[in-house]
Amino acid sequence: MVAPVIVGPPVESAPLPPQREAAGGVRMLAGVPYAGVPGARPLELDLWLPPAPTTDVPAVIFLHGGGWRLGSRHGAGPAYAGTSPNPFELVAQSGIAVASVDYRLSGEAGFPAQLHDAKAAVRWLRARAGEIGVDPQRVAAWGESAGGHLAELLGLTAGDATLEGTIEITGTSAVSAVVAWYAPSDIAAVATDAGSDPLDATTREAQLLGAPAASVPELAALASPIRHVRVGVPPILLLHGRSDRLISFRQSERLHAALVAAGADAHLHLYDDADHMWLGSTEAAADALQRTIAFLHHHLDTNGVRP
Repeated sequence: MVAPVIVGPPVESAPLPPQREAAGGVRMLAGVPYAGVPGARPLELDLWLPPAPTTDVPAVIFLHGGGWRLGSRHGAGPAYAGTSPNPFELVAQSGIAVASVDYRLSGEAGFPAQLHDAKAAVRWLRARAGEIGVDPQRVAAWGESAGGHLAELLGLTAGDATLEGTIEITGTSAVSAVVAWYAPSDIAAVATDAGSDPLDATTREAQLLGAPAASVPELAALASPIRHVRVGVPPILLLHGRSDRLISFRQSERLHAALVAAGADAHLHLYDDADHMWLGSTEAAADALQRTIAFLHHHLDTNGVRP
């Protein structure tokens, strides 16, 4: 006799975990499942909510870096390791909720799975907005490095049904604003911009695509934010270091030029002495976070208290 298969409720509808208090009265919910993917680990996020009581606050989805190969939702990059308050607490203290998201890494699935997960996280946030006290109409995207690439794609591919994925959470994945730190925006040119071999199958982007970008040009184009620029995209802030040896600042320069040419509300700021992940410049790390908070407040139209 075959034992019956017991199927529980979808993980995305699971009860929220208990809150704990973080710095400045911020409320933190750890390990919230937002999607279940067959054959893969449940996808989780951490919620950082402004001090109670709050209702209908704006929110931002944060996507971590790590070359699509490494990293987790637990931090905003090594420049902020051990800081207190941490970047998520600072954003939440200012009146904007943060959902820091894990997504499938390239060792688990190739592109566009990572974008599908990011879009599912936005839809989950809207679906559970009433429970967590956020405004479903005011949701932004923010990411660093590979996560910045996904944040850009969230802003530039809204309404593209072919990139929504099949994770069954209803609603729209469109976002109202985007912030991207030192992000790869033109996947086919990442290697050449960095002075590397474009046919090297061990690069991070090759591992994301399953082959060097030059050998899969259509997939590389699909994965490149710059190839999705069009009229009507949300406001975008691009921050990058001129001394970045991993992802050239030329990537952000070219995306900014394309956005401006399309009439977008796009802003680019370059830091002279900053390498990737703001290494070499504590001033850039501090300024980037403050610019991010100010930009999010401006475009999410909130009355929160700005640090």
